[in-house]
Amino acid sequence: MNIEIKKSQKPVKYTDALDLMERRLLDINQKKSDELIWILEHRDLYTAGTNYKENEIIDKTISILKSNRGGKITYHGPGQLICYFVIDLKKRNKDIRKFISLIEKTIIDTLKFYNINTFADKKNIGIWFNDKSKIKKVAAIGVRVSKWIAYHGFSINISNNLDKYNAIIPCGIKDKGVTNLKKIKDQNYEELDKNLIENFISNLRN
Repeated sequence: MNIEIKKSQKPVKYTDALDLMERRLLDINQKKSDELIWILEHRDLYTAGTNYKENEIIDKTISILKSNRGGKITYHGPGQLICYFVIDLKKRNKDIRKFISLIEKTIIDTLKFYNINTFADKKNIGIWFNDKSKIKKVAAIGVRVSKWIAYHGFSINISNNLDKYNAIIPCGIKDKGVTNLKKIKDQNYEELDKNLIENFISNLRN
């Protein structure tokens, strides 16, 4: 199993990232390229997945970039780790549900390394943290599958500006909050991307 690991040091434009993933998808489908895991960051940006509704935009002055990923509206920006991927599910029994569970496990296992206990919720996709009985999202997941190849990915909030979420109903969920790792536990997260990639590859191989 050959997976290219790509890490971008500078913020990547959302449309450029999408173009690269879609080109890679076609190449993988024709067996011309390896699968991809890509760690990056975006500048301030709101994106809307295919299931979003207009009433989930609270501040009507913000710009929304419509995306072909699954899910609803979310925010991306500095201090947030983005993990995009292009992974061939034809090699993995064409099981989308199992693949989503694999992503959830990857994030949960990675955060356990930092002594942060999080959990998945069958009704609300993403990874959640129980903050004094208030449930808050710490990682968002948005995946699209084409030709049985999964792409887009997930984001983990590390030290991003949480006020940005006030402009939207994040992921269409009204009764839960959003947090980041620095708020949960102020510690060094510099190695988080390395641990995340190791867990992701290990889970893909199992």
